[in-house]
Amino acid sequence: MSNKIGIIGDGHVGSTVAQQLILTGLVDDLVMIDVNEAKVRADQLDFQDAMANLKHHTTITINDYSALKDADIVISAFGNIELEAGGERFAELNYNRERIGDIAESIKKSGFNGILLAITNPVDAITNMYQELTGLPRKHVIGTGTLLDTARMKRAVGERMNVDPRSVEGFNLGEHGNSQFTAWSTVKVLEKPITEVAKAKHLKLEDLNDEIKFGGQTVYKGKQYTNYGISAAVTRLVETIQSDAHTEMPVSNYQEKYGTYLSYPAIVGRDGIIQTVELTLTDEEEKKLQSSAATIKEKANK
Repeated sequence: MSNKIGIIGDGHVGSTVAQQLILTGLVDDLVMIDVNEAKVRADQLDFQDAMANLKHHTTITINDYSALKDADIVISAFGNIELEAGGERFAELNYNRERIGDIAESIKKSGFNGILLAITNPVDAITNMYQELTGLPRKHVIGTGTLLDTARMKRAVGERMNVDPRSVEGFNLGEHGNSQFTAWSTVKVLEKPITEVAKAKHLKLEDLNDEIKFGGQTVYKGKQYTNYGISAAVTRLVETIQSDAHTEMPVSNYQEKYGTYLSYPAIVGRDGIIQTVELTLTDEEEKKLQSSAATIKEKANK
């Protein structure tokens, strides 16, 4: 059975996601779509030139929405990151809202009935729009959410504790944006709660908050875009869906309790969001989550 994936948006993120999927052999048939015909055609040829030296073969189709009909996964990676120069992901909302209607209509018209993954910012609001516009089940429309913010948290904690970031457990929750936060009560390292370890090592967890929250800005300031961290997150999400792994991940999924898409751990597999998870948060963390949900809804409705 072949794996077919569509990527809409061939910018820094879309092309890096395409490269990771091709290199890892996660995609047999790739559909790349972008309004910049010359760029997407150039990337198609560049990838084809690479095939003779790669372990896996991928057939690449460009700018054909009808080819999405039998795709397993469609990834939305379009956007304009230059609008986020001030550090606010909602700065892209109007630009992307103007484009999402036609894109969602084209996806719907193709007959696509798989899993839709949104990277496009502001990702929680955009994921919500995709679900409403395509009519796909909520469990089949997922945003990358704080999967990247959580990875940044694990990197920061791992550095302080001198452990591999994969040995750090826990989550960042809420908006993939300035109202997201690390739920420190969920974080565990060296088989102990981080709060306990931090106390013993005289580490102030609040000192890590800004580094985690604004990590993307540090990357952006250095090269005017971000791509590797988010592409790794998407690739992991794709692999989780394809292998029906039933992995717990902090992705943007619809939360009835908060009335919006936001990041909260959910079990992910071939059928999208398989099951929701119930965290036991502190009162302060619960307030932060409610505040983050309110921020998403308020800004999306403006």
